[in-house]
Amino acid sequence: MFKRLAFFLLYCLLVSSSLCAQSPIQKIDKAYATFLADEQTKYASLSLIVLDANTGKTLFAKNENVGLATASTLKTITAATAFSILGKDFQFQTTLGYSGSITADGTLKGDLIIKGSGDPTLGSPRYQNKESLVLSLWAEAIKKAGIKRIEGAVIGDDRIFGTQTTPEGWVWQDIGNYYGAGTSGLAWRENQFDIYLRPGAKTNDEVSVWKAVPEMPYIRMVNEVKTGPSGSGDKVYAFLPPYSNTAYLRGTWGLGIGKSSIAAALPDPAFDCAYRLQDTLKKLGITISKPATTSRVLTLNQVESPAIVQKLNTISSPPLSEIVYWFLKKSINLYGETLLKTLALQSGKTPGTASGTATEINFWAAKGIDKQAMNIIDGSGLSPGNRVTTRAMATVLFEAQHESWFADYYKAFPDYNDMKIKSGTINDVSAFAGYHTDSAGNKYILVINVNNYSGSGINRKIFKVLDALK
Repeated sequence: MFKRLAFFLLYCLLVSSSLCAQSPIQKIDKAYATFLADEQTKYASLSLIVLDANTGKTLFAKNENVGLATASTLKTITAATAFSILGKDFQFQTTLGYSGSITADGTLKGDLIIKGSGDPTLGSPRYQNKESLVLSLWAEAIKKAGIKRIEGAVIGDDRIFGTQTTPEGWVWQDIGNYYGAGTSGLAWRENQFDIYLRPGAKTNDEVSVWKAVPEMPYIRMVNEVKTGPSGSGDKVYAFLPPYSNTAYLRGTWGLGIGKSSIAAALPDPAFDCAYRLQDTLKKLGITISKPATTSRVLTLNQVESPAIVQKLNTISSPPLSEIVYWFLKKSINLYGETLLKTLALQSGKTPGTASGTATEINFWAAKGIDKQAMNIIDGSGLSPGNRVTTRAMATVLFEAQHESWFADYYKAFPDYNDMKIKSGTINDVSAFAGYHTDSAGNKYILVINVNNYSGSGINRKIFKVLDALK
């Protein structure tokens, strides 16, 4: 009896030691198999790759050459490409100037022109150049020039990126909401504004639109929102196409909701920028004879957009390193689409989405990544039509480590599950990509992607897989 008990205890000790001796890769293999057998992934497409961050050696890989919708993990590729081509110190420039001439009595016989270069941070609350400061700087420059009256208009020059603001392939439900804000040659306040809502007394009551911040007198809001049951939260979408002046608000706003507003996309950022400057000048007593407009509108009306003959002020954006920080930390789609068009422009191509993606794909192809592994159609990952392999994405992350800008790139990755990883979420897609150093000092690059899963709470199960690397 004693011998059998001794053998049993020895067996348990050996089994326990064996389990403890499992390597992280053995653990992740088991965790991945468990995840694959989960009911939520029954009809899903899964891919996972883990590289040794020091050598680039593949430590674990499943379906690593299958192209999947990336969601916002695509931003890791856009950011790395922008750093490589533009440089970490790259800055956008926005110029205020005027056409015509100023008379002795302070009358500008011409137009004020705000010439944009696509700066997505102009007027953003995240940086020093907030809306109020920018308007104040411009007003001061105008007064310093001796302008007291304007026989013309304030024109937002948005021509640099053309007229297509959103990439082909974006979903109609997304366009019109803050995260679906498109680019503009003259971006303004991250191309968004807030709409404040109040629920009714009970479910299915009408929800009232309280106010817009800032006030949007030129946009008509058609409110079709109903009050949702308690705990249902925010399920409101703004349907507001680019260049439109009518917004349809649809969905439900839950009883007891802990927030008071939604953020919608500006339909014409260049116009809003010109409109705010004109309004500021009027409050200062500077009269303007014509309404605010944009170069795009002038072209539609077959009027030539005037050129700046005298500069009054130039505002520089923060350096690219700071832009990328917020791009990855807060997953700002506008930044990705702007950077993509800027990549094309800097490469001597027409600054559009398609030419930007071609520039990006060609850049990494020159470093050995198969073009077929990077079917990219936007810069942010918002389009469900993107298809990138986890192998390609992991290769970009590996190559980035050897660049002078890597410290800024790495710093921008969010902290999830005690790892430096960028998340990506769109309809039935959840993905993570980034870096991890375990307690023993081993460094890993990891990319995991799940398409077409069912149910909710998938991220907790993804983290259980990644926990094997800790």
